[in-house]
Amino acid sequence: DDLWTERPEVVEGMEKIYERWVKDFDIDGFRVDTVRNVDMKFWTQWATALDAYAAKRGRDDFFIFGETLSADPSVIAPYVTEGRLDATLDFPLQNAIRGYASQGKSASGLSDVFAQDYRYTTDKANAYNEVTFLGNHDMGRIGFFLKSDHPGAGDAELLRRDRLAHELMFLSRGNPVIYSGDEQGFTGAGDDVYGRQSMFASKVADYLDDDEIGTERTHASDAYDVRHPLYRSIAALSKLRKANPALADGVQKELYAKDSVYAFSRTGGGREYVVAVNNASAAKTVELPVESRGSGKFRFLYGGSGKVRAKDGRIEVTVPALSSVVLRAQNKLKRPSVRPSVSLQAPEAGATGTVTISADPGRTAGARVVLAAQVGNGRWQTLGSADHAPYKFTQKIPDSVAAGTPLRYKAVVVDRA
Repeated sequence: DDLWTERPEVVEGMEKIYERWVKDFDIDGFRVDTVRNVDMKFWTQWATALDAYAAKRGRDDFFIFGETLSADPSVIAPYVTEGRLDATLDFPLQNAIRGYASQGKSASGLSDVFAQDYRYTTDKANAYNEVTFLGNHDMGRIGFFLKSDHPGAGDAELLRRDRLAHELMFLSRGNPVIYSGDEQGFTGAGDDVYGRQSMFASKVADYLDDDEIGTERTHASDAYDVRHPLYRSIAALSKLRKANPALADGVQKELYAKDSVYAFSRTGGGREYVVAVNNASAAKTVELPVESRGSGKFRFLYGGSGKVRAKDGRIEVTVPALSSVVLRAQNKLKRPSVRPSVSLQAPEAGATGTVTISADPGRTAGARVVLAAQVGNGRWQTLGSADHAPYKFTQKIPDSVAAGTPLRYKAVVVDRA
């Protein structure tokens, strides 16, 4: 019952099938299951053909993302860079958020995942495209993870940790996805069928004795409560993102990652936002570097009230226990005072496979680096665009490239000016 996806006629046939879906139903994209079970060359040809077909029909925003179960960015990112998908389900970030919000691990786990965002960079995609989530129909729900990691915890603690996990997902880069029922505090008793509860009243015995976070309701009743605390929290986060687009697609830059506190900035529309989260059971106060220099003020948008004044390029922020805060700079960012420059670090001579190229845009503020590469006398190819440090790019150099073949790179730096 398997398709011989290595055969050209099979690839072309699959292209025509899915192109027909685009033509007849005007769909917005595809979610592709278990992409690692099919050879990479198939995805490269299939995704490229579908992108081109959708573009001819005026669909430049057609979106294809794939599932491959791994918490290692180096394993899943090639389906974007080589397979030409627009994104993958972000299992590495899901694992890191669980580790931080549920298991109480240090902020270094989040930092490690975000530091590898460069692996997703291509001429058409980057880590901002990633589809982020906290649980799903296969692995189980975030509520189940919370109860498993804290078997003796009361409902109040579980609710706070659940809210913290959603805050991290909604305020960091990526496209957040809610597994239906998570907004109603569903937990389940495990993975697969034990985490597939319906929103309407159930008669499944294994579901009827499940606890639900934030409510005394059971699965014997419908679960469409718009007053549920998690529903209200998620609605508030969605409203916050919509009112402040930089929180959805603005440049993300790490500011602090130590012990229980993780902080990052989101910059867009010429304005700086600061997000800080704390997984400790007590409030934590930290100093964070900001680009808004001088005596600029930051106003709380979420998790606090009032204003904080920047001093010498830093602000002091207190993050409540098991909570998040969001602040927005009162003034727009100024033009950079230093002109951009650029230097590149190429891969070692003779390197093949997936290699890394690094760029340094100098001391200018808000730099974006666009990098292109040429192998031998081949055509120049854009490797992608990087908007924050570390300014890194990946390139796949086939084993067939002969020793001594020149590799050429050129970069363009665009700063905030």
